[in-house]
Amino acid sequence: MAVRGLGCPVRFTLTAGQKGDAPQAAALIEGLSAEVVMADTAYDADHLRQAIAAKGALAVIPNNPSRALKYPLDKHFYAQRHLVECCFSKLKQFRRVATRFEKTARNYLAVVTLAAIVLWMR
Repeated sequence: MAVRGLGCPVRFTLTAGQKGDAPQAAALIEGLSAEVVMADTAYDADHLRQAIAAKGALAVIPNNPSRALKYPLDKHFYAQRHLVECCFSKLKQFRRVATRFEKTARNYLAVVTLAAIVLWMR
């Protein structure tokens, strides 16, 4: 999920439960303008850092412990990453999103889209 600075969802994709989130990250930020891109340690990959640098944005991603070349981390920017977690929390306040009543991915994606629209309208 890509989230604006105020915690509103901008773009999201639905993946299978066994797939990782990091492979979809480059597609999520493609075409979006940003000065800073924040992500969790799981998103620490060279290709993603290069895509962020190509946008002219600052990558605020903690280093994976197994990384040999460590990148500096701006802890003041990273402290703002809680806005993404707050966005997930707001989406999960919608019962149909949290419990995933929908049987198909298409219907679940529609419910998440509706919930995101409601968050934008608030």
